[in-house]
Amino acid sequence: MGNLFYTEFDTATWGSARKPDYRTLFQIDRDRIIHAHAFRKLQSKTQVFLSGEYDFYRTRLTHSMEVAQIGRSICNYLRTRGDPFSEEMFIDADLVEAVCLAHDLGHPPFGHSGERTLQELMIPWGGFEGNAQTLHLLTDTLYQDSTGVRGMQPTRALLDGVLKYKKLFGEFSPPPERHFLYDSQEAVRSFVFAGRPVPAALQQGHSLNEFKSVECQIMDWADDAAYSLNDIVDGVKAGFLTIDRIERWASEIGIGAEEQNWIDTLLAAIRSDRLEFTFSQKIGTFITGCRLKQRLCFLSDLTSRYRFELVVTDSAQREATFYKRLANDIIFESPQLQQMEHKARRVLIDLWESAWSNYVDRGRRTIRILPPQVGKLIEAATDHAAKARQICDWLAGLTDGMIVRTYRRLFDAEFGSIRDLS
Repeated sequence: MGNLFYTEFDTATWGSARKPDYRTLFQIDRDRIIHAHAFRKLQSKTQVFLSGEYDFYRTRLTHSMEVAQIGRSICNYLRTRGDPFSEEMFIDADLVEAVCLAHDLGHPPFGHSGERTLQELMIPWGGFEGNAQTLHLLTDTLYQDSTGVRGMQPTRALLDGVLKYKKLFGEFSPPPERHFLYDSQEAVRSFVFAGRPVPAALQQGHSLNEFKSVECQIMDWADDAAYSLNDIVDGVKAGFLTIDRIERWASEIGIGAEEQNWIDTLLAAIRSDRLEFTFSQKIGTFITGCRLKQRLCFLSDLTSRYRFELVVTDSAQREATFYKRLANDIIFESPQLQQMEHKARRVLIDLWESAWSNYVDRGRRTIRILPPQVGKLIEAATDHAAKARQICDWLAGLTDGMIVRTYRRLFDAEFGSIRDLS
């Protein structure tokens, strides 16, 4: 049975045409992401706490899986509400799952600390943005081979679903540190927009970055729901969020009745050792807080993906924002996490400078310190900006363990492993 929510416009693919098989095109999107090397690497990339330090912390991989589950559940919930949906018209849960599984593919090692460092390093060379890097993987890197095939031939709907930000780096003045696409991705944006020019109203400020397909909106809210709640759970288990610290924080910032109720529920859950159960129920509340409404925009005549938008209840959004603030103030601003940020900066900057001095700004004697294929890509790049992008791609693709081992091989005189050059 077909799904009238989507047309051939939505299922058109970027790059080579696909061979049809027993799966839908959106199921192929999902399956190709799951089997990609970049997806498996997420198991060793930091979400909040350093991956591998303890076995119960969430990594980028487990976070992406949780976001995918929430995204699918939102689709299923919206479908049960009826109008405008029916058996023949609904938001495809396989597509949303693919979008959610892909949404963090481009994030570098060391979590947000690593992302901020690469953003700083790449400002002169076109910027670094985790969302743009995800798009780069989908269209240029995944499954590339010697025959010239590049990327995973994603559908237009998948590409649009991961595009949280649609404004190009060069369309800002001054250049931003985050929330943009790379200038080289203008053709992908044009493909997503069917070649239509961006309306002037959307070019103002950050309006274009807020212009998202309904599947992207679902992914974005599923992401917010997952990390706003699960960062709290991990923070308690890690010993960062204690009853004393939470109570002290609440008294220092001054909170209202609604926020006090959330604090009381959190403290009761910690005392009764029912935190995961309590916050799992909150995920259900965040799912059932979703609705759809119709909208008009310059793409709504082409696709249902822009004929509807997601609406989330104000109370759910306020609660998610509250937990994100709690996690930021007590966990992310803690000396332990700040020390991790310092280490991430040191490791990434030192590796960047080593790669730059040996492959770009060469002195009289250079050493080939990078994997051969990475070195070839840097040397083949025609200008400094392109060479910087290749170095950035290499660093962003490393896992926490890989980047630490690489750093130790270069800078720790007592570390001499030659088995895992990567």
